[in-house]
Amino acid sequence: MRPIDGIHHITLITGDARANVDFYVRVLGLRLVKKTVNQDDPSVYHLYYADEHGSPGADITFFEYPGAQPGQAGAGMIAAIIHRVSSEAALHFWQQRLGAEGITAERNDGRLLFTDPEGMSHELGVFERPDEPLIAGSSEVPEEFALQGFEGVRALVADPARSEALLRETLGFSELSDHDWEARGEHRGGRIIFERSDRLGIPGAGTVHHIAWAAYRNELERWRERIIASGGHPTHVIDRFYFESVYFREPSGILYELATSDGAGFAVDEPAETMGERLALPPNYEPMRSKVEPILTPLPDIRQWRPTPARTDG
Repeated sequence: MRPIDGIHHITLITGDARANVDFYVRVLGLRLVKKTVNQDDPSVYHLYYADEHGSPGADITFFEYPGAQPGQAGAGMIAAIIHRVSSEAALHFWQQRLGAEGITAERNDGRLLFTDPEGMSHELGVFERPDEPLIAGSSEVPEEFALQGFEGVRALVADPARSEALLRETLGFSELSDHDWEARGEHRGGRIIFERSDRLGIPGAGTVHHIAWAAYRNELERWRERIIASGGHPTHVIDRFYFESVYFREPSGILYELATSDGAGFAVDEPAETMGERLALPPNYEPMRSKVEPILTPLPDIRQWRPTPARTDG
């Protein structure tokens, strides 16, 4: 089988979809590429932010549970998300921009550390990688300073050895240094860095629900069989309309997903130029639109933060 192609997406929880859109689109300059619902609970938003094309490797997503209380990362949870930027000048830009928003951003060992308004930890860094930069168009963030996709995540676990054995023996990750593991495939790489912790985790707003690794459609069932052979308990292959998925808990409790990087994609049900501007419902939920749409939180008009289309005279 082909190696896992880095991180596909990372899904979090928010208690305030309006503020979430404002921060991730306006402040961070990402594109809202899909405004849809949680396919296991259509009363809940599922918001996808990514690069211009909704590419795997740049896709940070949120379930909204209105009024959800803040959570806390602990053992068996992702504690921080690491993003790539182009240069030290980009780090300076982000320190100034976040500061202007009242967000403290700390420079530390070539990284810029900050938390989003609900407490999720993020890091920006400059990394020498062959991967294509995954950039969103934004009227607020110049292209040269834009986020360029995921570098990796930091995870808290009670037993790093067990978590790392699964990566090495079953999922084919490579160890870069102590507790630092990379999945590098044909197109991209993505890392997970483990830190031992016995701290109690509290799911809630500002915490990660799951991390998805990128795989190929015709190999998902074989990955599933490997996980079973290692003692895991994966779900069956689930059709998420935009991609297909298998979910399972790794030995320390982090919820992993294998998601297809060659699925239908986010432009399958709306024009690529206007992705994210209207509520998109998978076919099985479309008949419920009149019931679902009125109970969802009204969101800001993202078009105000999109690049101005080039004029065509003549």
